[in-house]
Amino acid sequence: MGQWARLRPSEAGHLRRGAWYRVIRLTSVEAVLDINGTLKAFPRPTLEILPTPPTRWTVVPRPARSARLPLTWGARYGVCPNCRERARLEDRATSMRCPKCNGFFDIGWENS
Repeated sequence: MGQWARLRPSEAGHLRRGAWYRVIRLTSVEAVLDINGTLKAFPRPTLEILPTPPTRWTVVPRPARSARLPLTWGARYGVCPNCRERARLEDRATSMRCPKCNGFFDIGWENS
């Protein structure tokens, strides 16, 4: 199935926060990711890499200036592992249903 990667939450970049991308090539210093059909190299230390696609909601810190995210979502939001929809996270919830794809997944709080 291949490896998957996302930018670490502490990194600023041109990728969507919390989005996972297929790893096309991996070396000791960089990873080449498939970004919507375009191959782009990133320094390996800036990435979190998994051996399989994520199966849990990714918890993402809210950007300082984000007009597109409702203020009611608070300091963090979730990204669905199935359809990549963003959604508000309920405090202390361990799992939740995606409002877009209706999938029900655990929340990856430990990776936030």
